[in-house]
Amino acid sequence: MKTLMTRHNIPLGRILGIPIGLDYSWFLIFALLTWTLAGSYYPAEFKTWPPLLYWFMGAATAIMLFASVLLHELGHSVVALRFKVPVRSITLFIFGGVAQIGAEPPSAKAEFLIAVAGPIVSLGLAVLFSVAQPAVAGIQPLWGLAKYLAYINFALVLFNLIPGFPLDGGRVFRALVWAATKNMRRATLIAANAGRFFGFLFIFAGVWKMFNGDFSGGLWIAFIGWFLDNAASQQVYQAMFQGLLAGHTVSQAMSSHCVTVPADLTLEHLVDEHIFGGGQRCFLVTRDRDTVGMITLHRIKEVPRHDWATTSAAQIMLPLEQLKRTAPDTQLWTALQQMDRDGVNQLPVTRDNRVLGMLSREGVITFLRTLRELGA
Repeated sequence: MKTLMTRHNIPLGRILGIPIGLDYSWFLIFALLTWTLAGSYYPAEFKTWPPLLYWFMGAATAIMLFASVLLHELGHSVVALRFKVPVRSITLFIFGGVAQIGAEPPSAKAEFLIAVAGPIVSLGLAVLFSVAQPAVAGIQPLWGLAKYLAYINFALVLFNLIPGFPLDGGRVFRALVWAATKNMRRATLIAANAGRFFGFLFIFAGVWKMFNGDFSGGLWIAFIGWFLDNAASQQVYQAMFQGLLAGHTVSQAMSSHCVTVPADLTLEHLVDEHIFGGGQRCFLVTRDRDTVGMITLHRIKEVPRHDWATTSAAQIMLPLEQLKRTAPDTQLWTALQQMDRDGVNQLPVTRDNRVLGMLSREGVITFLRTLRELGA
């Protein structure tokens, strides 16, 4: 279970209401893993198989490995849902899988249980495939598959329990520090810096192996180390950013000077006068002095250029009642998390269904820059 930026992926369906996706990088690791298993592992273990069987079993084993990874992530997700923590999606990608959790766990106990659920599932799979080996010992392909999956699931348990964020072991470590310090942000910083340490350790070990003749193996270990360091660094920056925003509310960073346009204004006039002429990117739509909706550049781009002269703002606006919005006294960090959850770059700030202003990511950055300039 880790946090990742949104990536393009191929939807595979839903399990327990959670969207399952396949990142394009998965095809690279699938091909490499199939080639490795068909060219090295299975020929070394079973020397009498026909070549086609090596490739078939290599591909089948790679698919079963990722099915195991999916079950690992579902373990995290099921426990997260029991604690009312939303799970936005599960994505299979080059490094395995990631469950994108939509909010922080409510307590250190919840964090601990969510974190250990994945390794427990992998350990259960390792035991299951170990127990299954005698039952399929007479069928070499199935025995070889069970043997490899038992080994790789156990290896996944050991790797994921490394106590460095964002690995599962790092989240367990964060939960323990959180419980001891009663401070989630401090616990995140400590666990993320531990993750950076292990990332550098992997990079060093990979480079050492490369200089000692194992170039491909060392390169892969160094690449994993780079990924761990990068992911942990993002968590460090995020925790620091959260600390800077602590105690500040939406009302302090929102813009109260929203550009409003009448509902009957055509898109042609809107683009010429307000976008090209004024550099604006987001508009509130009014009718009889009441705010009735909002228009963004994205919605304008969905309308063919030749229809701009005959399409009004009211026809393409997102109605006010459908808008994701926030309140002026909401904590800034909470509002930014909502933006990320909803996939938007700005939120109308409302009270009693009346628009008071607009909060944007750019506005938050400007607010932080002002704080720094004032030495606050």
